[in-house]
Amino acid sequence: MATATPPCVTPTTPSTVSAQRRITIGLGEILNFVYDSFCSNKMQFTLTALAMAVATASVILVSTIGLTGKQYILRQLQAIGTNMVHAEYEGGTNHIDSTPDPMTIEDVQAVREQVTSVMAASPTVNLVDRISIGSGKQSDILVLGVDPEYTRVRNLKLLAGRFFDTEDSSAHNKVGVVTEKLAQKLYGSSAPAIGQIIKLSGGLPFTVVGVFKESVDTFGQSEIGEDTMLIPYTVSRFFTPTNSVNEIYISVATPQDVIPATAAIKRVLQSRHRAESVYNVQNLTQLLTVAGKIADALTVILMLVAFVTLLVSGIGIMNIMLATVTSRIREIGIRKAIGATNREIRFQFLAEAIVISMTGGIVGIVAGLAIPYSVRLFTDFRLPISGLSAIIAIVVSSVVGMIFGTVPATRASQLDPVESLRYE
Repeated sequence: MATATPPCVTPTTPSTVSAQRRITIGLGEILNFVYDSFCSNKMQFTLTALAMAVATASVILVSTIGLTGKQYILRQLQAIGTNMVHAEYEGGTNHIDSTPDPMTIEDVQAVREQVTSVMAASPTVNLVDRISIGSGKQSDILVLGVDPEYTRVRNLKLLAGRFFDTEDSSAHNKVGVVTEKLAQKLYGSSAPAIGQIIKLSGGLPFTVVGVFKESVDTFGQSEIGEDTMLIPYTVSRFFTPTNSVNEIYISVATPQDVIPATAAIKRVLQSRHRAESVYNVQNLTQLLTVAGKIADALTVILMLVAFVTLLVSGIGIMNIMLATVTSRIREIGIRKAIGATNREIRFQFLAEAIVISMTGGIVGIVAGLAIPYSVRLFTDFRLPISGLSAIIAIVVSSVVGMIFGTVPATRASQLDPVESLRYE
């Protein structure tokens, strides 16, 4: 009576067992040969792996440097005011009609009332005045008439004293705050400036109540110059014949509100003026996006340079493997004589190249990640770390080892066994 083979058991033929044993024995032999080769050429293999480690670490560090630079640039721009919207009058589309149609203080109030996301807003009125700076010398300064909310919108840093408030504005108090550089020019430093009197046009005295600076130094490229004094807008009206304003600075609730608020503010301004009048309403969102793209592009360029270092390390692997093939020609001939195939010889030398590159890659990743983590550990500065760069580095180092190990491995596999045995 025949016995049925259980359905869950796959019959194993002698050829299948032989193939499995051959694969296992082949891999074991190859790993042994790799180890023996390393023991015979420790210095060469170590230096080659070290070069690969340096190249791999450079990829990670370059990525870290690029991300740090991007983070710094974005923080500098955000310090100006990520939620800020800026509006100004550009002129008219009809060049024949030259009648100006500037913004007014009523526009500021309308923006506050009609755009729900607006948290603070301030007009600016530009005045240029001449003051005495001692010893009979005089200097021109920029005087800006602003609302108390201006310091919140522009994210100004108060270095000494205080900023004028709504009470000062309502009471038309003749007070002002000056830039740090103007305080140093007039009084030597910030603290002595508090309580000093600055006389503007017609001898009108203003008491300095505070000293400030911008969160990010704009080098005089913003509406605030080096020698600037801010006074209440209500007081600045004494120096101007109309209620027009030069610019409006608005702060909205969240960064997500910036784009819709920008469009809404422009609609409010256009609706209150002639159709041909043009008002430029801008925000920092586009500038932040452009800055981020530029920083990303620079990071990619730096990483490409680091990849060139990896390629150079790959050439080093190829050189050391070619030298190894030359020094082991008789060994290759003996292996072929006892039955080793071209494929096994090729795979042996290719495995050596891959082991060298991966060993260097792993050491490089550890070193590349250890440096930014050490900075985090011993300082308050948190360097950004990209896990993707580590993955890319190890993959590229392995591929480099495979590519540059192919030429020596192919040369070894194509050697004639008879000629190899005769080689001295």
